[in-house]
Amino acid sequence: MDYSRYKLIKVEKDGKVAIFTLNRPEALNAINSQLHNELEEIFADVSRDDDVNVVVLTGAGRAFCAGGDVKGMDARQTDDPLKTRTTLRNAKRLIHNLLEVEQPIISAVNGHAVGLGATIALFCDVIIASEAAKFGDPHVKVGLVAGDGGAVIWPLLCGLAKAKEYLMTGDLISAAEAERIGLINYAVPQNEVMPKAMELAHRLANGPTKAIRWTKLSCNKRLRDEVNLVLDTSLAVETISMLTEDHKEATRAFTEKREPEFKGY
Repeated sequence: MDYSRYKLIKVEKDGKVAIFTLNRPEALNAINSQLHNELEEIFADVSRDDDVNVVVLTGAGRAFCAGGDVKGMDARQTDDPLKTRTTLRNAKRLIHNLLEVEQPIISAVNGHAVGLGATIALFCDVIIASEAAKFGDPHVKVGLVAGDGGAVIWPLLCGLAKAKEYLMTGDLISAAEAERIGLINYAVPQNEVMPKAMELAHRLANGPTKAIRWTKLSCNKRLRDEVNLVLDTSLAVETISMLTEDHKEATRAFTEKREPEFKGY
């Protein structure tokens, strides 16, 4: 498989392990439209790559992924239903393509994982995070519904009550707390994140790969059911929330470096 067309995702291979590195360090690996498209496509590509048994997903620089590019949200404000429909379709495509990857995916969370960045990390099969990392889904802080997968994955991992608290407040939590409540597998010192991820990756890559993949497939039946149950609704109401005055005010406030003044409409 040729990955040379990817510009914002660095691809390396170590034997049967592929290492995908989100590569916008100057923007804390925030997901703009190009990176979103590349993420959609690279998961489809690797699922067909017979030379890869395991994927390790990480970020360049000091963050794993800061989520959606808020600076670009203000410019994307639109009442055009065609553009809104495209946004909805692409968001679904990313989650579904991620779920279609048969190989185990290990997220090596080297720094903060926020919003869509947290969603992507948490949809991976094993999550290993730096003790310095924080997790959160602060969609509500920019006037948006946590619709791009957060409402699916957080309740499955840490329970409904905790998930609703963190999704409705948008608060960030430490990696240690995330491990304690079952949101992630391990919180380790910064310099141990990639070694631990690669150790597990090579163990799985050199194991009984058919049995491993089919075990993942079986476990992910529950996850697929939750995606089918929740994702369409959460994305639909997130799309509606993009048109609210609260969201427009939040994006303006971010650009102007001030606190937003929400009015509830």
